[in-house]
Amino acid sequence: MFGFKTIDVVPAEKKQLNIQGESKTSTAPGKGPTVKYRGVFGTITTMVRTEGPRSLYSGLVAGLQRQMSFASVRIGLYDSVKAFYTKGSDHVGIGSRLMAGCTTGAMAVALAQPTDVVKVRFQAQARSPGQVRRYCSTIDAYMTIAREEGISGLWKGTAPNIARNAIVNCTELVTYDFIKDTLLKSTSLTDNLPCHFISAFGAGLCTTVIASPVDVVKTRYMNSALGQYRSVLNCAAAMMTKEGPLAFYKGFMPSFLRLGSWNVVMFVTYEQLKRAMMAANHNSTSLL
Repeated sequence: MFGFKTIDVVPAEKKQLNIQGESKTSTAPGKGPTVKYRGVFGTITTMVRTEGPRSLYSGLVAGLQRQMSFASVRIGLYDSVKAFYTKGSDHVGIGSRLMAGCTTGAMAVALAQPTDVVKVRFQAQARSPGQVRRYCSTIDAYMTIAREEGISGLWKGTAPNIARNAIVNCTELVTYDFIKDTLLKSTSLTDNLPCHFISAFGAGLCTTVIASPVDVVKTRYMNSALGQYRSVLNCAAAMMTKEGPLAFYKGFMPSFLRLGSWNVVMFVTYEQLKRAMMAANHNSTSLL
């Protein structure tokens, strides 16, 4: 809902864990693959040691471009689309909210997909000493992808990204409202900051659990070489066959840190702004 990123270190680390299964290498004949990244803090330490502190902010420019374009469509058109589904009725059910969220989320993905592709590629590319970087700047990444893979390459992974964002949007809204209503009815908490914080934190956890498999497949597919996977489903099937079901939850902790912090900032800020706007409207009405 709000167009700023809470943490960029976590997405960069999350992408490395997401793609690790297809970049494992064997150190010696007859030995198993070497795992480069182990856990959240192990990944941060390894990235800083081998690639430098700046690697934690890989894809920052494209990430900011993505957030601004994505949020402007998702927020700017949400009320209009919601009014379209409710046909101007004052009663807005959960179904209408979910439909509006899915619709604006899909529209936002369609617009912002090139920025997401570039962000994923930047965060996944190797930057260790002696290895050539594939992209030297954000503009170069856009141009290289378009030249080597065609314009359609910039929209690679649109389908799983739409599915992922639809799942995230719906899960965030439904679980936040459900947890908040449960706390208000079953505990002594009132409609204030502690209630909003707990509800948002819970929504972030539920969203991560549900959205992680789609998020991992989306990242793998968007970062794959041309022709590596025939389709998104082929990518998911290859992951299941080669790495097992746990592969779909690689990078779970950094993903939770990102979505959890995002949900806390988003919902707490939203509730405070809503309360301030209601107070301002009440004061202006009482003065008339």
